[in-house]
Amino acid sequence: MENTENKMNFRVTGMTCATCSRIVERALSKIDGVNFVSVNLATDSVFVAAEESVSFEMLEDAVRKSGYAILKDAPPDLDEIKFREARKDLAFIMAIGIPLSFLMFLHMFFGIHFHWYGYLELIAGGIAIFYGGRKTMKGAWIAVSHAHTNMDTLIAISAAASWLTCVMNLAGVNIPSFGTVGVMILMLHITGRYIESHLRDRAAKQVKALLNLQPREARVIAGDETQMVPTEAVKPETLILVKPGERIPLDGVVVGGVSGVDESMLTGESIPIVKDEGDSVTGGAMNLYSTLTIKTTKVGEDTFLSKMLELVREAQGSKVPLQALADRITLKFVPTVILLASVSAAAWYFMFPTLSRFFTPMASYLPWPSDFSSPAGAAAYAFVATLVIACPCALGLATPLALVVSTGEASRIGLLIRNAEAIQTLREVDCAILDKTGTITKGEPSAVNWELPEEARPYVYALESSSGHPIAQAVITALGDVTPISKPDSITETAGEGVSGMWNGVKWTAGRPISSHKKYDKDMSIVEIRKNDVPVGFFALTDLIREDSVNAVSDLKSLGIEPIMATGDRMGAALRIAQAAGIEKVRWEVRPENKLSIVQELQSRGKKVLMAGDGINDAAALKGAHVGVAMGGGMDLAVDSADIVILSGGLSKIVSAVRISDKTWKIIRQNLFGAFVYNVIAIPLAMSGLLHPIAAETAMAASSLTVILNSLRIAGSANK
Repeated sequence: MENTENKMNFRVTGMTCATCSRIVERALSKIDGVNFVSVNLATDSVFVAAEESVSFEMLEDAVRKSGYAILKDAPPDLDEIKFREARKDLAFIMAIGIPLSFLMFLHMFFGIHFHWYGYLELIAGGIAIFYGGRKTMKGAWIAVSHAHTNMDTLIAISAAASWLTCVMNLAGVNIPSFGTVGVMILMLHITGRYIESHLRDRAAKQVKALLNLQPREARVIAGDETQMVPTEAVKPETLILVKPGERIPLDGVVVGGVSGVDESMLTGESIPIVKDEGDSVTGGAMNLYSTLTIKTTKVGEDTFLSKMLELVREAQGSKVPLQALADRITLKFVPTVILLASVSAAAWYFMFPTLSRFFTPMASYLPWPSDFSSPAGAAAYAFVATLVIACPCALGLATPLALVVSTGEASRIGLLIRNAEAIQTLREVDCAILDKTGTITKGEPSAVNWELPEEARPYVYALESSSGHPIAQAVITALGDVTPISKPDSITETAGEGVSGMWNGVKWTAGRPISSHKKYDKDMSIVEIRKNDVPVGFFALTDLIREDSVNAVSDLKSLGIEPIMATGDRMGAALRIAQAAGIEKVRWEVRPENKLSIVQELQSRGKKVLMAGDGINDAAALKGAHVGVAMGGGMDLAVDSADIVILSGGLSKIVSAVRISDKTWKIIRQNLFGAFVYNVIAIPLAMSGLLHPIAAETAMAASSLTVILNSLRIAGSANK
């Protein structure tokens, strides 16, 4: 019997850098039955795909043994709480660090020195480092006690070592005091944490906005009364009542009432949709006009909103393949830096005369002072600077922050990128297979032509208003405003034939034609209007091309992506739509199961293939393509088969996804390149004693800030 794969999302506390996330990832990967693990530092989130035999307790134990903890019952505003705490921590250390830094700069650049400054540096600096930076010190201790190192280890050692130089200086040792440098190290470090926390809070609020769409209670019908029940307690097949102005609490089917429903917060479509008996409704949508009775179909984690949230969290917890290289490097980076700092300190202490003669002329050209006055001073100088400059903050944030911003940008326009690897692959796509119905076209009938005498309009409107069929809704839309008439004496709807009604002995019918309408294409649906069984008019309906399809096809071509339409329709209908959309290559009369063959055929020719379909009939092709795109919010199979889910809109969203992919990839490469180059240049300078610890800390903070600000440039890329 084959095991069913479970997917689990949770948060881990205590992670501060890429090394931490890599350690957690390795600990979880070692569990027998775990198939996939992805840890995202930017959101503290972990995504695990495992066999049913793997329990949550097993995951929790593995994380705990690695020195971290799974956060069980995380409050919904956890990121906001952390942001407020980061703000308080920053304010505290700033209150101490800024005055100390000011006094230090007065001494360094203007020669103004106060005799009591050393004692102030000792006391105030100690409070700032060991109390203001207590979270960093705790993180370092946790790492060391579990036989590994992380970013906190570097920060803690460098800050503590800087403060100890102050202690030694006051004790009479011939060594410069860097006590204030230690405070500045933590001050800039906490500033970076504050900025990171702000970005996390903003990303969390994007997800929280989805969560807030779903009401916490539902009005359950119990006999002749209603009762407010928590949504999590409502079961499938339960009747609920939704009044005008209320959000629909759960997914279901309308069994009573007719009303307009605003789904704009879910799909981006601004026009309200009329919902009648038999129509599906989505939890989170707004009921506008009249009371609806709804039978629930999906509750709990099966609802549309829950699956949407799962997709967003899964996306933010996933990684691009390139990040694996960065993670492997950072895992060895911290212990390597500690070793290099120790080697440089030892070299300066034992080889001071030789090294000082060589580097002193170079130091004269620098804008900051160097200390080559004593072996101990030079050793402390190089040791602290090397530890500080090499902090891998920028390297660890380079990829995850870019992914957080890109997935947020995508969700803003109703585009869910559930697999971060698709972000990397999208930029390589050179061929797009596009389903016709619901992808290039609207997927619903629209009247392209109609002829009808004026006297028939109110009767046709009354007939079609009694039907919930999509064709009837298309006729109503075509008619527009109509003066209402009295109710019919009788009305009959026959499946596949149409609707008939009697008014004062006169029979009006809207239904399947009994006469010929040869001038219209075979793919069009004809609704014939008859008075006493005599044809008096007709409506010609067809599935119209989406408004954005033409421009989107043109944009795909300009991006170097060749569009190919694959449809099960006959040749005439297929060519008509393809021509209207500007698509040259067309495959018609293609069965759903054969679309995968087309994907494989193109892949065998070296093409990077994107497949866009409804996520149901095209599931195999979506799964087989390099990038699968599920159109129209088809959530069931789309979740399992597609890399990208489009909640509303058409081909333009694919263009937006490609643009987001291209921008994100450029930003990630820039971030990683900058982080690597920064360390390659800066570490040798620090080891040589040519980089002041303050300059090193400033450069480290600047590199992290550059990564953060550069990642923010992804915002708005969907429309560029």
